[in-house]
Amino acid sequence: MRIPQLTEYQPHPPERHPTPARPIRLISRDMKNARNLEAHQHGWGQLTYTPQGMLQVLADGQIWFVPPMRAVWIPPDMMHEVRTLADSRLRVLQIHKDCHPFPGDSCVVLEVSGLLRELIAAIAQFDAGCERESNLFKVIFDELRAATPLPIHLPMPQDKRLKTLCELMLNQPANQDSLEQLAQHSGASARTLSRLFDKELGMSFRLWRQQMRLARATPLIASGMPLSQVAAELGYTSQSAFSAMFRKTLGSSPTAFFKHKQEQAI
Repeated sequence: MRIPQLTEYQPHPPERHPTPARPIRLISRDMKNARNLEAHQHGWGQLTYTPQGMLQVLADGQIWFVPPMRAVWIPPDMMHEVRTLADSRLRVLQIHKDCHPFPGDSCVVLEVSGLLRELIAAIAQFDAGCERESNLFKVIFDELRAATPLPIHLPMPQDKRLKTLCELMLNQPANQDSLEQLAQHSGASARTLSRLFDKELGMSFRLWRQQMRLARATPLIASGMPLSQVAAELGYTSQSAFSAMFRKTLGSSPTAFFKHKQEQAI
C-alpha cells in the first residue's frame, strides 16, 4: 500500500472566507494521488466535489469515500483529514455556518446532479455581490437539500479490541472467517464483539463487513479494475454476487454507478 504524503493544511486568507452577504465561496484545487491534507477544521461548512478522482475523508470517527462525480459535506468546526486515492480535481464550496443546507452535524456523501455541476461552474462567472450571484446561491442551496445521500462510509470503533478486529478486516477484505474465528485475534469473545458492534457502530458484524467491502470497492472500480477482479479481491464467490450487493445498497449496478459523461473542467 502506498503511504499518503502529508500535506500541511494552508488556510485561505480571510477575504476569501464566506460571509453572510456572500455565503458561498468556490475554491478550485488539483491534488495528485496519495496526498494527505493533515487534520484541520474551519468555521464554515465545506462541500467538496470531485469531477475527477477519488477521495477518502476521515471525520467524526468514520471513513467517508467520495467517488468521481460525487461530493462530501463536512459541517462547520468538524476536525477532518482528506486523502486522495487517485489524481483528483477538487471543487470546494465553502458555505457560511448560518446557511447550513443539511440537518444534523454529520458528514454525508451526495449525488451531484447535472444542474448542481453547472451551478458550481457558474459561480466564478458572476461579479461579487450582484443580484444574479445571490439568486444562484439560492438555487444551489435548493439543489443541495434535494441531493440524494449515499451510504459510502465506514464507522470505526474506539474500543481497542473491536478496532483490532476491524483493522484486520480492512487489511484482509476477502477474509471469510466467522466472528468466532476472528475473535481469536482480538482478545475478546465473539459475544463481546457482537455487543460492541451494536453499541459502538450501530450495526451487526455482518453488516459492517458488507459496508467495509463496499467502501473498499469504490476506489478499485474507479481505478478501472475489472469487476470480476474487484469481486475476487473482496471475497465474493462471483461477479454477479458482488454486483447484487452493490445494486441493493446503492440502487444501481457498479457499471452504471461509475459511468458518467466527460464534463468540461470547472
